[in-house]
Amino acid sequence: MPQIKIADLAEQLVRTDPSQISKNFGSEHAADLAAALQKIDPHQAWSILKNMALPTRADIFGYLNVGFQARLAAIMPRPDLATIFVAMGSDDRADLYKKLSDAQRNALMPALAQAEREEIRRLAAYDEDMAGAIMTSDYASLLPQFSATEALERLRREAPNKETIYRAYVIDADRKLIGSVRLQELITAPEDVKIVDIMERDTHAIRADDDVEDAARKLARYDVIALPVVDAENRLVGIITYDDAMDVMEAEATEDFQRLGTVTNLGSSVATATVAMLYRARIGWLMLLVFGNIFSGAGIAYFEDTIAAHLALMFFLPILIASGGNAGSQSATLMVRALATGDIRITDWARVLGRELVVAALLGLSMAAAIAFIGAFRGGRDIAIVISFSMVLIVIVGSMIGMLLPFILSRFELDPATASTPLVTSIADATGVLIYFSIAKALLPVL
Repeated sequence: MPQIKIADLAEQLVRTDPSQISKNFGSEHAADLAAALQKIDPHQAWSILKNMALPTRADIFGYLNVGFQARLAAIMPRPDLATIFVAMGSDDRADLYKKLSDAQRNALMPALAQAEREEIRRLAAYDEDMAGAIMTSDYASLLPQFSATEALERLRREAPNKETIYRAYVIDADRKLIGSVRLQELITAPEDVKIVDIMERDTHAIRADDDVEDAARKLARYDVIALPVVDAENRLVGIITYDDAMDVMEAEATEDFQRLGTVTNLGSSVATATVAMLYRARIGWLMLLVFGNIFSGAGIAYFEDTIAAHLALMFFLPILIASGGNAGSQSATLMVRALATGDIRITDWARVLGRELVVAALLGLSMAAAIAFIGAFRGGRDIAIVISFSMVLIVIVGSMIGMLLPFILSRFELDPATASTPLVTSIADATGVLIYFSIAKALLPVL
């Protein structure tokens, strides 16, 4: 649905008589209604949401981002919150539980069954960067001695309460994972064939304490709709579905993009972030970069005599500095993405360095050739030589800075996305000023 329609839908929801909400908007998809509700005040959103049928209400609530869910939870009556909480998927319940205050948790838990309370606490115990944090316990399991007919009958009974039944997981008496079987295989298999004879033994399972991004990559690599999650003893504890993994990858990509712009994690979407949140996310890096750029100014001040003798040098300063920063930003972007996807590992830095050095030299020579004619026209042959040499060196150094920073940060277990465009540009700028005027001072006479 286009963004403009979501905005219109939000306005229509606010203007409609609450008693007519279900009747007038029953045909809208829950995801679109959730997107519209997030554009209005939480009190208004709840006044609309409470007039919808419980299944629709729970469905919509599940599509809201966790931050907005928590804001709604703070104003909802406990019985209503408990009802929606029970209707949510186990993984979604755990995400919301982490966002609730201690008082909200204490008020909510007595309204839930003992099994539900234990499951929520178990899932919420995992750190957000662990695979266990996004798994669900709503999976279908089978025993290896079941026949195809028995397996289908069990899946038929369990289907309404499971996240997916397209692939069932085969476990032994100790709940240890020994294989999986596709629904298609069960339907087409002879009625009396045993599950152990048709199951796939290579399940591509992941440990609950493994990195959540590894789980998402496995799902994409093996092209499966769900990934089994096991504990240290290989007991099946849950599954990660494709849609939850994609949500994680989207969140990680958003965080990486923000870091590429030297914006710290907002903890919210830009649409719902407050002025204070946006300010705090941006001011730290900007202040640091302001002081970092002082080195560029100090470099220019140091070469005042050379600049005064050859004012034409200042005409080319922005061009050269921008070229170094741009080349460095390109290298940093390529390396950050390659490290994030696993295409390149930290140990590959030497091999990548040699290739990047050749590429940077070719880029620098090409850009030097393009600007040499302007240099000759603007300042004569000597100026043309200075800016040509400077362009080659500045582009090479800028590219090396952009390439190496992600590796250095990764080596110290920091996020390589921190080697962002502004950071690389600031370092490349200061370095470029020193290179440019050092060459100019060495090659040009001081009048």
